[in-house]
Amino acid sequence: MRRLVIGGLLLAMTSSPVLAQRLGLPPKDTLTAEQRAAMEEFQKQRGVGISGPFEPMLWSPEAMIRAAAMGTYLRYKSVYSQDLSEFIILLAGRSWSQQYEWSVHYPIALKAGVSKAIADAIAEGRRPAGMSADQEMLYDFTTELIQNKSISDPTYARVLKRFGEKGVIDAVSITGYYTLLAMVLNVARTPPDKGVPLLPALPQ
Repeated sequence: MRRLVIGGLLLAMTSSPVLAQRLGLPPKDTLTAEQRAAMEEFQKQRGVGISGPFEPMLWSPEAMIRAAAMGTYLRYKSVYSQDLSEFIILLAGRSWSQQYEWSVHYPIALKAGVSKAIADAIAEGRRPAGMSADQEMLYDFTTELIQNKSISDPTYARVLKRFGEKGVIDAVSITGYYTLLAMVLNVARTPPDKGVPLLPALPQ
């Protein structure tokens, strides 16, 4: 019997460990007017066609386009610089063992300025050494929110003092948004992009 870890769950497998993708992009010849309109709106927002989590989300086109609009703000217009935003995204993706999310955002994070040593430590489930002061407070904030489902007063106070109320909400929103996408991707079993090492399974 083979075992496979997906999204932090240990699954027993009696056959191939490669699980079939679900909820792929709806066939072109069956697209509804609402789905076509959502695809066009996504193209206007992002300048590219839909991919990744937005393909399965197209089965609920209004949910998809509303999620995409929120993502456009959180990725490109939040209070956080791209390196800090991507740092939070890596933490959210790792918490769900989301291979597609990691395969997309790991190289973006490195290009934005997150060091490889820090990104690799996150991949291995370790607290990274050598973080900046901003990374340390956002690491504590994000991991507390994910693990404890709340934020302690000292952690809250540090982020509030540094980034203000908007920064608190944007950090929560980035964490929550990429948690949503990770859940969609895990349900859909979207395969990761090639060329990026897969996330290792965390200890059970």
